[in-house]
Amino acid sequence: MGAHGSNLDDILEEDMHHWYTKFMRESPSGLITLFELKTMLEMNGMTEEASSYVDQVFFTFDMDGDGYIDFVEYIAAISLLLKGEINQKLKWYFKLFDQDGNGKIDKEELETIFKAIQDITRSYEIPPEEIVTLIYEKIDVNGEGELTLEEFITGAREHPDIMEMLTKMMDLTHVLEIIVLGQRKKDVN
Repeated sequence: MGAHGSNLDDILEEDMHHWYTKFMRESPSGLITLFELKTMLEMNGMTEEASSYVDQVFFTFDMDGDGYIDFVEYIAAISLLLKGEINQKLKWYFKLFDQDGNGKIDKEELETIFKAIQDITRSYEIPPEEIVTLIYEKIDVNGEGELTLEEFITGAREHPDIMEMLTKMMDLTHVLEIIVLGQRKKDVN
């Protein structure tokens, strides 16, 4: 994350009153809807996969499932992404990847998410199929074509190359920067 990390760490360390003021200025109702999040992220013209990925991100951060992200959920999400421990991040990644909520990640779910991430980041270095194949060759010890949470966490921790790849692919710094920079532009007005 380099320079981005220190900038966002500084942003996170701003006092809560300042964060709350920004949040309420952006969302006077005190809640962010999925539509508002997509508007903030300038999702116009994105692929269906990218839009679906943002839906998944939203629903994993909507911890109480009420269809809104409130201030507490907002701060919790930012804190997790910037300062969360490895196990916390891996659990969040798993929840994000498990699109059907069955407690397992299959190859199709993982490939769909990676395609969406590439559409959002516009970084197409490694084809998603290759990433998924590598992950399943190393982590799917039972050869079932599905990963449980335990297999996923254990496998990622035992294979630094996979952990590095996941960390790089799942770096949502750019999303946070869009939100923060967008808020700053409005703060100036």
